Amino acid sequence: MIYLDNAATGGRKPDCVQRAVRACVEGVCANPGRGGHAAALAQAENVLRARGLLSRFFGGAGAERVAFTKNCTEALNMALFGAVRAYAHLYTRARPHIVTTAMEHNSVLRPLFALQRAGEISLTVVPLTEGTVRPEAIAAAVNGQTLLAVHTLASNVTGAAVDPAAVRALLPERVLLVCDGAQACGHVPVDMRKAGIDALCVAGHKGMQGIQGAGALLLSARFDPAPFAYGGTGSVSFDENMPAFYPDRLEAGTLSCPAVASLAEGALYLLPRMERIAAHLTRGTAYLAEALRGIDGVRVYGAPNPYGILSFASANMQSELFAQALSDEYGIAVRGGLHCAPRMHLALGTAEEGLVRVSLAENNTRAEADTFLAAVRALAARKG
Repeated sequence: MIYLDNAATGGRKPDCVQRAVRACVEGVCANPGRGGHAAALAQAENVLRARGLLSRFFGGAGAERVAFTKNCTEALNMALFGAVRAYAHLYTRARPHIVTTAMEHNSVLRPLFALQRAGEISLTVVPLTEGTVRPEAIAAAVNGQTLLAVHTLASNVTGAAVDPAAVRALLPERVLLVCDGAQACGHVPVDMRKAGIDALCVAGHKGMQGIQGAGALLLSARFDPAPFAYGGTGSVSFDENMPAFYPDRLEAGTLSCPAVASLAEGALYLLPRMERIAAHLTRGTAYLAEALRGIDGVRVYGAPNPYGILSFASANMQSELFAQALSDEYGIAVRGGLHCAPRMHLALGTAEEGLVRVSLAENNTRAEADTFLAAVRALAARKG
């Protein structure tokens, strides 16, 4: 198989990540924070080291401001619901207002629509301009009741990016900035302090090189969201509420130590390699974009980018059928459809047929790209 669906989940994991996961599952993978025996203490040390590593990797506010999650979607729900529950009482004249964009994944849109339907927030969805969202458009949507500005760092459909530092520079200081880093983290440097990000939501199983079940929510020093889930933490057990301190306040139940280990090892793997990987993905998307534009009946959506994401449509075949044909006939894995980003497709005019998305990783080769392009040429030439 030629695997070109890395924006959905990363393909082959680095050897060091695989070894870290095996070390957890082949030995005694005790429950961190749930006992004083040596195995539990060892896992607690591993988890603490992972928190510190991720905080440094993302320019965060310290290990205690790193909460582990099972994916980026959970991190976003924790940030969005947690912010409204924590700060709604401060908005006495009207409901808290949240600004987001039409580029967003459903992991942002559905929680916000749910809060809107429940009457807990008012919501503005900023439209696209020439395939992206301009920071000044986000800032222009802010009003006196705005609690949050929420945006993706990179589109999961086209790889179009939004600069959080540029957004932050235009926002009032009081407005909290929440960023969906699913497609950006691990591909480009993200520094929370420098960019002024208050909540960074991380997918561990994509660019970060970790396994499925790995994710994180990193908080700035000033952002104190309310708990999203309730349960055991191994701390202050007589308290009927979740602990007042972080990260325990956000981590109900047992962590996945193999997932945490994979995320930490993935970050270590990336530190000396991220710039080289980003250059490889930028060259790869440039090569594919140019070649796809030369195929009759194919329209390309996206430009060269370090996230490895590019989409296209073929005039002769619906996107999901095209993707299925690539898989069935050529053994090539891509993704067709709407990519859980309905507003993005509405803005691009592709909501009816969807797009075929190809997403690269560092181990994808020019030979694989050429095989993919030959398959696209053959399918695009096929008569209906």
